[in-house]
Amino acid sequence: MRLVRVVACGLLAVFVVAAPAAAAPEGQMTWGVHVSLSPTWFDPAETQGIITPFMVLYAIHDAMAKAMPGSAAAPSLAESWQVSPDGRVYDFTLRKGVKFHNGDPLTSEDVKFSFDRYKGAAFKTLKDRVAAVETPDLLHVRFRLKNPWPDFMTFYTAASGAGWIVPKKYVEKVGDEGFKKAPIGAGPYKFVSFAPGVELVMEAFDGYWRKTPNVKRLVFKVIGDETTRLAALKRGEIDIVYSIRGELAEELQKTPGLTLKPAVIQAPQWVSMLDQWDPKSPWHDRRVRLAANLAIDG
Repeated sequence: MRLVRVVACGLLAVFVVAAPAAAAPEGQMTWGVHVSLSPTWFDPAETQGIITPFMVLYAIHDAMAKAMPGSAAAPSLAESWQVSPDGRVYDFTLRKGVKFHNGDPLTSEDVKFSFDRYKGAAFKTLKDRVAAVETPDLLHVRFRLKNPWPDFMTFYTAASGAGWIVPKKYVEKVGDEGFKKAPIGAGPYKFVSFAPGVELVMEAFDGYWRKTPNVKRLVFKVIGDETTRLAALKRGEIDIVYSIRGELAEELQKTPGLTLKPAVIQAPQWVSMLDQWDPKSPWHDRRVRLAANLAIDG
């Protein structure tokens, strides 16, 4: 298998390498990452927001909807959803036949369980605005909001981690700490091993609903020093490294066999006006917020 050696410049980015379903995964891709991987990053419930390496979530887990090329909220475990006319109810239809790495089928109970145990960056925002999560049947989930909230999908599907789903039965069996030691998800790669401060190893999950991954084994090696990462790349020990900047980036652009690619972050950007929730604030008036929005170029 031929791998193109790449240098990613900038923030963490995620991409899924996939092939036609008939192709069997093969080979190994080794990534040199500039952060020390934490076991908390294996559990979506503890997502800390933008500082979380989402490449781990994208590899091991899957979400109801998530950022994919061309969309900030592409249908994933939820194949579709509808919003009630009053904006207070979101009805999700789950994708049929999805299984977790241990063979457990995805159900609405897993979705409700994942939301109920969530305690990440957007915990208070979501819990203050969601009145209830209902499971009418195994393939349908209903979120009832206390009031209309146009930003619900942004908070549920973006960098909060709240919309990433874990298997209820497995987590209840092993507990939160056991789950961090041996996470089970519904993503394209299965957890194999983790050595804190050293490396994370994963293997392709041939039961992934979207496409069979092209690469059989992914290895994330922790290499904190930028110069050391480059040296490993040049020696052929690493296929992809992150965060190469300045003069080193210029040097790499001149190095045969290496490709420097700025990381493009697929995510919504917004200005949050916290006072808009205060009825006494002028920002509570939608017309004032709209006027401010129209006054900004971009």
